Amino acid sequence: MRQPGDPRGYSGRVLPLRRLGVLLAFGAASSGCFTVRYLSQAAGGQLAMLHDARPIDDVLGDPQTPPRVRALLARVEGVKDWGQAQGLQPTRNYDRYVDLHRPAAAWIVQACAPLAFQVQRWQFPIVGSVPYLGFFDLNEARRFAAQLAASAPLDVDVRGASAYSTLGWFRDPVLSTMLGQGGEALGDLVNVILHESTHATLYVRNQSAFDESLASFVADRLTLQWLREKRGPESADTAAWVASQQASQLRLVKLRAAYVELDTLYRTSAPEADKRKEKLRILGELQASLGASRPLNNAALAGFKTYSTGTAAFTKLLEACGGRWPRFFAALRRLREEDFGRPQLEAFDDVIPKTCG
Repeated sequence: MRQPGDPRGYSGRVLPLRRLGVLLAFGAASSGCFTVRYLSQAAGGQLAMLHDARPIDDVLGDPQTPPRVRALLARVEGVKDWGQAQGLQPTRNYDRYVDLHRPAAAWIVQACAPLAFQVQRWQFPIVGSVPYLGFFDLNEARRFAAQLAASAPLDVDVRGASAYSTLGWFRDPVLSTMLGQGGEALGDLVNVILHESTHATLYVRNQSAFDESLASFVADRLTLQWLREKRGPESADTAAWVASQQASQLRLVKLRAAYVELDTLYRTSAPEADKRKEKLRILGELQASLGASRPLNNAALAGFKTYSTGTAAFTKLLEACGGRWPRFFAALRRLREEDFGRPQLEAFDDVIPKTCG
C-alpha cells in the first residue's frame, strides 16, 4: 500500500480502540501521562473518522460524488467477498466511506538507535509492544518526534500512512487516502483491503514484523490474482499495478542492500566518527538513487524491514498447502505468541509451519 512521501508504502496500525476504555484506565494506573495523552488523541481521531463516515451505497448514489471515487468504491464489496472466499476473515469493515480532506490517514513515528538497528518500542496494556506510534495530527506527530530526538540520541522518522487497521475491533471505513490517482489506483485499493483484512484474520501479539510481512505477502499475491481474474491479465488496470509493483521491488532491492551495508558497518570496531561519516555517505547515495523526498535514516530503514521479512518461508508454506489460501491461513492459525520465543522477532522463518498437516 502506498503512503505519501515514501519510497515504498508501509501500512500503519493505530492501537485497536474498541478496548480503549480499558486501555485508558489501565494506562493511567501503569504508564503515566504519556499513555493517557496518546490514547486520548487516538480515540479522538478515530471517533471523528467514524462520525464522518457515510454508507458506501449513499456515496454511490450521491450525484456530487466524483466519477473516479464512485468507480473505485463500487468495487469494494466484491473485493471483500472475493477475499473471504480465499480464506480471509469476514468482517463488517469497508461498508462506509470517509473523505479525510488530508493527504494521510495517520502519521507514524518510529525511532531507532543511530549506529545500530535497535528500534525503540512502546509497551501498552493488552496489545503489548509496538515499534511505532500512530498520530491523527501531523503537527502532534512532529512534536512527539522532536521530543524523542531531544530526549535521547535517536534517529526519528515521521511518515504518512494511507490506511491502518483496528484489527476488526471497529468497522473500519474506506478512507479517501486509499483512493489513488494513477492507473494503479484500483490495484492499490484492492491491495489495501486485502492487506488490512489479513490483519483482521490473523494477528500475533508482540510480533509486528511477522504481522506486517504476512499481510504484505498475502495482499500482494491476492491482488494480482484478483486483477487477472476480474479485469483480465492484459487489462490496463493489471498492467499499471504490475508496473508499479515492479518499480517497488526495485526500490526494495536498494533499501535491503543499504540496510545490510549499514548493519555490517555498525557491527565493526571502527571509530564512531568513521561510522557516522560512512553512514551519511550510504544514506545520501540511497536517497539520491530512490529520489526520496524526505531524509532517510535508521528509523526509516527499520520501518522497511518490518514489512519485508519472511517471504521465502511464506512462499514455501503456500506451496506446501497446494496454493490454497484457506489451508495456508489454517496452518498459520496454529501459531501462538509463545512459539516465537521472544517479542518482536525480526527473523521468524523457523517459526512458520513447514506443512499444512
